[in-house]
Amino acid sequence: MAEYLKMKNLNHYVEKYKEQLDKGDIQKAYVGLVKYATRLGTTLSKNLSGHYSFGSLFQGYMDYTYFYYSNDFLKKRKLKMGLVLNHSKMQFEIWLLGQTIPLQEKYWEYFKSTKWNKHRTTRPKYSILETTLIEKPDFNDLDKLTRQIEEKLVLVTNEVLQDIKASKLN
Repeated sequence: MAEYLKMKNLNHYVEKYKEQLDKGDIQKAYVGLVKYATRLGTTLSKNLSGHYSFGSLFQGYMDYTYFYYSNDFLKKRKLKMGLVLNHSKMQFEIWLLGQTIPLQEKYWEYFKSTKWNKHRTTRPKYSILETTLIEKPDFNDLDKLTRQIEEKLVLVTNEVLQDIKASKLN
């Protein structure tokens, strides 16, 4: 609520928001993205059920649309992965998350000096690490995009899991 109070003229922003809504493009794009993310989660859950369990889709606040996935190795360490559609960058990302802030800080100490955080000097706000999976997704070929995401998700997740195993934080 405090952020809204800092806005000097909320009416100005509401008017701009309304102008964009009146055009209708934002609603169509958002609905399309959420429908795709829902279908993606279903497909990944079906195709990768032997490796990971997938959670429900979180639509976010036009900032992130995401779902969590995990396996016994991650659960034992109170960690999980997130497949995230970052709306402002319009890219898919993989996040490693911890159940508590102290746990995230513990793993951040290890991961901050790895390839996963080469451009970061502080821990991400919501996660231990964030890495780009698909930088410029082609939403005109959703089947191809789904295959790309699945392939890269498996590769990146396996690399992250190997790094956790090497960290000696087990």
